[in-house]
Amino acid sequence: MNFNDLNPEILEKLEAYDEHEHVRRFQLSDDIIGFIAVHNTNLGPALGGCRMTTYADEGEAMHDVLRLSRGMTYKNAMAGLPLGGGKSVIIGNPFEQKTEAIMEAMGEAVESFGGAYVTAEDSGTGEEDMVAISRQTSHVTGLPPEMLEGNKYGELGGNPSPLTALGCYHGIRAAIKHRYNNQRDLSDMTVAIQGVGAVGLALGKLLAQDGAKIIAADINKDNLALAQKEISNIEIVKADEIFSVKADIFAPCAMGGALNDDTIDMLKVDIVAGAANNQLANEYHDKMLVKKDILYVPDYVINSGGVICVGYEYFRNSQFNPQDFDLERGSMVAHVEGIGKTVTDILTAAQERSLPTGETADQLAEEKFLSGKKLSDDNSNPEDSSNFGSNGGTQMVQ
Repeated sequence: MNFNDLNPEILEKLEAYDEHEHVRRFQLSDDIIGFIAVHNTNLGPALGGCRMTTYADEGEAMHDVLRLSRGMTYKNAMAGLPLGGGKSVIIGNPFEQKTEAIMEAMGEAVESFGGAYVTAEDSGTGEEDMVAISRQTSHVTGLPPEMLEGNKYGELGGNPSPLTALGCYHGIRAAIKHRYNNQRDLSDMTVAIQGVGAVGLALGKLLAQDGAKIIAADINKDNLALAQKEISNIEIVKADEIFSVKADIFAPCAMGGALNDDTIDMLKVDIVAGAANNQLANEYHDKMLVKKDILYVPDYVINSGGVICVGYEYFRNSQFNPQDFDLERGSMVAHVEGIGKTVTDILTAAQERSLPTGETADQLAEEKFLSGKKLSDDNSNPEDSSNFGSNGGTQMVQ
């Protein structure tokens, strides 16, 4: 396995660089390149998924892995997990170029961090890919339940999408209570959901059970057909119309960057709260929502049910559990349901600090993870991390 540690002096020139602890470039095959970025390990091993997509070039891939790994530090901190933030990306078409050999090579790449980075599925990868990765490293989570049943861990494994939706549901309920001072509930509200894939559909069903009317849009016709079948009180609109429908809540559950200058101007809602990652195209859109009197629930807070799910699986498999969590499914679900309280705390703090909610969430997360020592400087790693930070190759200078 050939890899290069990227030179911090070069990384500092990149917009998304944020004093990351470690960034490595891997040659996974003759024509496939991957990157792993560890942003911060003050709270524990850096957990973040493995994404595979067709980046335009290596520069775009590096930008993405830096941005996403930083986001995972904030997400894990606000989720109350003893985990830092990291991410991995593979440059390639997951439908045409992904092979078991490439995923096994990514397992070797993960293993090179000696436990300081833990991977899971993300866009372009799934449970079967985590199985391939697990052949080369134990630092992987989100494995199929059938792989874990023999170890009595099965109840903590599997697809995290339902728990992502559950956490989002509780976050939305908390936002409603805050916005309307307990004067309204979902039974008389309309929620516009952008994207009814695995998470969006599960969220829509939970909201509809409480009496909410759902307006949905998706570029995938099969997703829409299934949503119509499983949600009775639903209206379907075109993908470009979802931003301008009259509703109480807008729930982005598709790709990131949906909230920009144009789309925010179109919104006719009181609350934005959804499961998509990186919903704001730029940081200043947080303030733009405030100016429109729209309450924004920070995405990485409300959608953290999935990382809580895979986090609990990792704690039980690795026996790394510094906060003494009860590693049973009921406790994990209760932790996810606690996202509602976290949302309430953030919205209250934003009000007290007279700051946008996104900026407030960032401040609260930084208060959690900025203190302490990096994992590589400490002996608290659940497994030997003595090889973390060793090159195994030459530094890349560009």
